[in-house]
Amino acid sequence: MTPEQLDQDLAEETTAAAEDAAGENDIHDEDNRLRSEYVRKVRDALRDEDHDAVYELVEPLHPADIADLFELTDEDERLKLAGAIRDLMSVEVIAELNDYVRELLVEELPPDIVADIAEQLETDDAVAMIEDLDAEDQQAILAELDPEDRAAIESALAYPEESAGRLMSREFVAVPEHLTVGDLIDFLRESRDLPTEFWEVFIVDPRHHPIGTCALSWVLRAPRHIQLADVMKRDQTLIPVTMDQEEAALRFMKYALISAAVVDESGRLVGQITADDVAHVIQEEAGEDVMLLSGAGEGDINEPIGEAYSARVRWLVANLGTALLASFIISLFGGAIEQLVALAVLMPIVASIGGNAGTQTMAVSVRAIAMNQLTETNTWRIVWREIRVAMLNGATVAALVGLATAVVFSPMLGLVIAAATIINVFTAGLAGVLVPVMFDRLDQDPAVASSVFVTMITDSMGFFAFLGLAVASGLVG
Repeated sequence: MTPEQLDQDLAEETTAAAEDAAGENDIHDEDNRLRSEYVRKVRDALRDEDHDAVYELVEPLHPADIADLFELTDEDERLKLAGAIRDLMSVEVIAELNDYVRELLVEELPPDIVADIAEQLETDDAVAMIEDLDAEDQQAILAELDPEDRAAIESALAYPEESAGRLMSREFVAVPEHLTVGDLIDFLRESRDLPTEFWEVFIVDPRHHPIGTCALSWVLRAPRHIQLADVMKRDQTLIPVTMDQEEAALRFMKYALISAAVVDESGRLVGQITADDVAHVIQEEAGEDVMLLSGAGEGDINEPIGEAYSARVRWLVANLGTALLASFIISLFGGAIEQLVALAVLMPIVASIGGNAGTQTMAVSVRAIAMNQLTETNTWRIVWREIRVAMLNGATVAALVGLATAVVFSPMLGLVIAAATIINVFTAGLAGVLVPVMFDRLDQDPAVASSVFVTMITDSMGFFAFLGLAVASGLVG
């Protein structure tokens, strides 16, 4: 090829790339979300059953954007969209779909088509696609798989949900330590059964136990005659196959891992977890904890209405119970409130400040527990820290609310509300730490029920402290 031809080819490629970028900009907003008018055109074409128009609109999209498009359409339009774009429904699109959307599509597809998709996916993605299906549907799909793929997926499904065994990929590269760097390079070049992407080669002993790793960057820089045993990294982080995926993600974050070997009960290498898998876990777990703290279930907008109702109503009922307890405490001081109406005006302030203080401490505590920063070793140090923070916060807010109350109502009432505020914020600080710790010690997720109990404690203590101090101080008879 002459230099002139090369320049012409480069110019044509640059022009094509620019046109593709321009077309993509027409589809996306600045934040890379699909434009509303573009989605509207796709939906109009679906309603008109103009499948050719739908295909032309969707074809320029990246697989991740096609997955987003499914979420932006109504539930009854998703199957029509899948049928209209046919061969654009690649394995990359399936892997990027929201869990609920993917489950809907997979349930409607014939088992043989789902099996074809599963065979093209990495093992962990294939497991994620079929693990939530009914047992009958799972068996129908597994029956269509090749024996090797079926065995791998059945083995993964045998592990607990959200464990490293479900998360790991069974595609990895492992070689014995007696090879040289040259032997390894030749093996990698000649082998046709390698993972699509990998960053480390695992070195194993004759029992297939991992004894080290060799980064590809080291392999490329080392002379061919060097033994792998001389360049491999012997220190490694091994992930037990039954380890919770959240704990595995924490190890990746703590030790800055790119990939890690997964071992079974006998120490044999059975898979690997990579950073991209962990990124999904971190995102899911963080979102899950936020939703659980608010009692909103999984909080997925694609979650079926029945499941969303079931997840949320139980906590609303629990909140009703805590509200009744607070109302009962108020009823004990009904006579005092009748004598001094200002008590009814001010008591929600004390409860609200305590509730917010408790929520702040609880959020910090739940996150610390999730990140393994709050353990049995340092529990009381953290409790003492939060007590000091609560006292400082309580004193500051108490001074402000007490001064304002003294000016508007009376100095004595100002002292009463200031003292009640300090007591309630102190109680909130204790409850915000001890309630999540208690649930954690009982092997319960502290994000699930902590908010209900912390709210109950701060509301009840707020009303009791304020009204009780008002009676004790002689403001009311």
